Amino acid sequence: MAANIQFLWDGPRGAQLTVILAHGAGAPMDSPFMEHFAGALAAAGLRVGRFEFPYMAARRETGQRKPPDRAPVLVEAWRDVIRAHDPDKLVIGGKSMGGRIASMVADESNVRGLVCLGYPFYGMGRKDKPRIAHLETLKTKTLICQGERDPMGDKASIAKLHLSKSIKIFWLPDGDHDLKPRKASGRTHGENLADSVKAITDFLSGLR
Repeated sequence: MAANIQFLWDGPRGAQLTVILAHGAGAPMDSPFMEHFAGALAAAGLRVGRFEFPYMAARRETGQRKPPDRAPVLVEAWRDVIRAHDPDKLVIGGKSMGGRIASMVADESNVRGLVCLGYPFYGMGRKDKPRIAHLETLKTKTLICQGERDPMGDKASIAKLHLSKSIKIFWLPDGDHDLKPRKASGRTHGENLADSVKAITDFLSGLR
């Protein structure tokens, strides 16, 4: 399957680390959100790749919207992507669902690190049912950039969870699931995105 996966690449080929990011459930690999992070990390000297899960790749070809593939298909797509690269120089992650699935294969794949952008700790309106079993024992060094009022993982709710010590959460002031703050907060989306990129590059520097 790896041979059939289409990648978008940014940044120098000879970079010490390669970061591969997967999209969220509803938007493709070239959404403005994904474009921003790929471009900013590439400008920081990293090799950045993006790919699409089968259902999203099919949408690009047919124009028809379909729900995300079932978890086993998403997991296998990530495994195929990882097998095509050197795990010791590889950091995986992505937006929301893309980062969550990456977190499910990170330990078994022995990748260098994990970066998640807006992690879906629980489904919308399902704070009583967090999806964190594997995050309690995760060994891979992990950075999660999370909006303080993310409806799928706000700061107050996450404080009550027992997560692995390998996980660092970088909180974005008043950010939602896209890390976007409200105007009344005095923050801008651009500031939150820039702070996220800085947090990621600092985290990755510690992995080199």
